Amino acid sequence: MKHVIIGAGPSGVVAAEQLRKLDPAASVTIIGDEPEPPYSRMALPYFLVKQIAEEGTHLRKGADHYASKQIDLVHDRVTAVDRAAKQLTLASGGRMAYDKLLVATGSRPVAPPIPGMDLPGIFSCWTLADGRNIAARAKPGAKVLLMGAGFIGCIILEALAQSGADLTVVEMEDRMVPRMMNDIAGNLIKDWCQSHGVKVLTSTRVTGIAAGSAHRFKVDLSTGAQLDADLIVSATGVRPNVEFLQSSGIEVKQGILVNRHMQTNDPDIYAAGDVAQGRDFSTGEYSVQAIQPTATEHGQLAARNMAGLKGAVHRGSVNMNVLDTLGLISSSFGLWMGKPGGDSAELVNRERFRYLNLQFEDDTLVGATSLGMTQHVGVLRGLIQTRTRLGKWKDRLIEDPTRIMEAYLGSTQAVGFNAALLK
Repeated sequence: MKHVIIGAGPSGVVAAEQLRKLDPAASVTIIGDEPEPPYSRMALPYFLVKQIAEEGTHLRKGADHYASKQIDLVHDRVTAVDRAAKQLTLASGGRMAYDKLLVATGSRPVAPPIPGMDLPGIFSCWTLADGRNIAARAKPGAKVLLMGAGFIGCIILEALAQSGADLTVVEMEDRMVPRMMNDIAGNLIKDWCQSHGVKVLTSTRVTGIAAGSAHRFKVDLSTGAQLDADLIVSATGVRPNVEFLQSSGIEVKQGILVNRHMQTNDPDIYAAGDVAQGRDFSTGEYSVQAIQPTATEHGQLAARNMAGLKGAVHRGSVNMNVLDTLGLISSSFGLWMGKPGGDSAELVNRERFRYLNLQFEDDTLVGATSLGMTQHVGVLRGLIQTRTRLGKWKDRLIEDPTRIMEAYLGSTQAVGFNAALLK
């Protein structure tokens, strides 16, 4: 059996290791289109501020890790998939056969259609090459413009602020991390950043970029203002890498459509990670969740099914994000924005940058948002993922959402006691 994995990110690496464990006699190959060993994009900000060396970004330490596991690592790019022949076309001009194929090609940054975006000195913080370029330019006192304050943007923000740069963030939505935080929480994060010396402009767009004189760039904003910048970092969204599948017949919508076994419409081809449109735990619908926990979950499940294990079923990924922004921890889980007709509980302490929001359907917790309150993170996720019935604890939480640990213990212990009675 020849297993081939396209993509050297977390999904691909986890899948390869799982396949080697489950199918020791099989051939396992990872194809990655970057010259470096497989690395974590989430580690790039730590590389920017020199907390880790390049080797610290690598997903697996040790130069012989893959060879020792008899996993072939090929540095090339797949340009086409021939399903009939079960062969891949490579950018180098070669072809590679497969029996089972996993597409884990991830996503790539999307450059907004702004005049001047093609000028040299504008980077996405997406590859190690980007990281090297940004680290060389984000010097203390340098004027840096960060476009985008979503999840990825805020991770980069942390590193840029620590570099000592004079940092300005521009976000077109009315709050920071708009796909993770409601307006109260998102604007509390904005206030926190500004209290730490970072200028944040929300409800603002970059409309044009030109070469400057005293500084490298002159930047026009939708408000009519102008900014000088020595470095521009773009974090304005990503798009799944699916173009090479155009003539393959693999079904693609927002991402590659997969079933609960991570299979595409071809039973010998699977997809995982940012490129896969898989089942959402909370809604039951199929969507792309570009977060690392989902990527690793997908990779493990895909590998189990590729190896022929029974019962490896994807029950849906819980939407979850945990973010550290200059020391302020924020998190959101499940249907954090709420469900029509559902109830909610909310606690706001603006002075201490504390926020907690719980969303209910009947007496079940379906979503949550927290800011500056890390003690509840695991419990919130657990209650959502287990769909625990809270009973009388729901009303108590609406009165005081900080009693979430009591609610968890009270509800789960009651369930365990009742289950014991039935034995």
